[in-house]
Amino acid sequence: MTQENQVSATPAAGGARLSRTLGLWNLIIIGMVIIQPTAPMGIYGVISNKAHGHVVTTILLAMVAMLFTAISYGRMARVYPSAGSAYTYVGQEIHSAAGYIVGWGMVMDYLLNPLICTAFCAKAAMNILPGPSYYVWILVFAAFFTWTNLRGIQTSAQMNEALCAGMVLVVLLFLGVVARWLWHTHHDPGFYTRPFYEPQTFHPAGIFAGTSVAVLTYIGFDAVSTLSEEVRNPRRNILLATVLVCLITGVLSGVEVYAAQLVWGSAPFSSEHVESAFAIISRQVGGRVLFQIINFTLLIANMGSGMGSQLAAGRLLYGMGRGNALPASFFGAIDPKRHIPRNNIFAVGAFALVGAAVLEFFSGRLGGGAYEIGAEALNFGAFIAFMGVNAAAFMHYVGREKRRSPGFWLVPILGFVICGFIWIHLSKPALILGSVWMTVGIVYGAIRTKGFRSELVRFDLPPEEAQP
Repeated sequence: MTQENQVSATPAAGGARLSRTLGLWNLIIIGMVIIQPTAPMGIYGVISNKAHGHVVTTILLAMVAMLFTAISYGRMARVYPSAGSAYTYVGQEIHSAAGYIVGWGMVMDYLLNPLICTAFCAKAAMNILPGPSYYVWILVFAAFFTWTNLRGIQTSAQMNEALCAGMVLVVLLFLGVVARWLWHTHHDPGFYTRPFYEPQTFHPAGIFAGTSVAVLTYIGFDAVSTLSEEVRNPRRNILLATVLVCLITGVLSGVEVYAAQLVWGSAPFSSEHVESAFAIISRQVGGRVLFQIINFTLLIANMGSGMGSQLAAGRLLYGMGRGNALPASFFGAIDPKRHIPRNNIFAVGAFALVGAAVLEFFSGRLGGGAYEIGAEALNFGAFIAFMGVNAAAFMHYVGREKRRSPGFWLVPILGFVICGFIWIHLSKPALILGSVWMTVGIVYGAIRTKGFRSELVRFDLPPEEAQP
């Protein structure tokens, strides 16, 4: 690899730049770890109850739905290979103020994800080693996530590869145990088609309700686009990685829930067991050993997601800092030695630590409600970004380039409509929390621009790396 390929992104504070060292496979692995190969396990019970057992059907329908938005992300990354992701796409194609609003919504999403993962990992670790308190564990995990991301982008990529490999091995173990269980219990070929369609329990309304939850399996694929300035040949690799992450997640998740559904069928889960539904199924086919393995794997999965989301959050804040949407002297600075946005990594780690402590304080007083609201509030900012990217893709390819083939106008329209429908059907507390966050951002922008009379942001694009 040439020196020019290694370091050829937009100069930041002190002339330092992000380093182009990632390939297509690195992007796919980072995306998979942020989403988690075990993504459907945590929400399996909820989907099953809503869809009357047709979990695999809803997972595959959700994959098709999210592919529309993934294609829009990949196409816009070809036009604007920037760490700012949706913030840059919307700001360039629609309006700088719209880009700022989308970016502010993304900040909420990207800050809450490491926070939620830190809190989840602390709770899971307490089940394995109950000695240290919750507050000790959140300090351990927040520090570990931050240390890993401060080591540089290649260290983060290698760590993600190891975590992804471990999670995939556990998924394969689960599938193997289920296959052995089925070999001794079921021999009727018709039995194996019931997860896709069982006439007695198939209801369109239930399928639709389940699909709206199953979409959560794919949240996080957009983080790939925030690494546009650290990947070789971004115009090709970002598009491929974004779409492939969605496809691989859909296929792997579909296989996981198909196997689980063969074991459990369409029977509903009780309210006290809905969150641990997948682990309960694991215990049914593999005993307590597999039950504990699945629990431990969910801890590892959230560790990977926490590290990956902190990595992406640092790049988003860098893109906004460089564009002056946030104070450039802090958020737009690049460490000259490791070529990473060091200040942002520290800031996200500190936010996750303090936020996880505050979350525990309020969860104890609200019966766990604060944790659930925080987890769902992730989607408030995510779907604002998804709608914005679909709108930007339509404006660029249909409005500016005048492309009239259905692939260029139908894909972003469908992506926008689907994401908009999901967004307005978030829970009321999540909508209120998201609205407060957006109000704070708009007020901040108005103050900085004296009522939006002056330019708030600029969108400096990185130079292209030398092509082989």
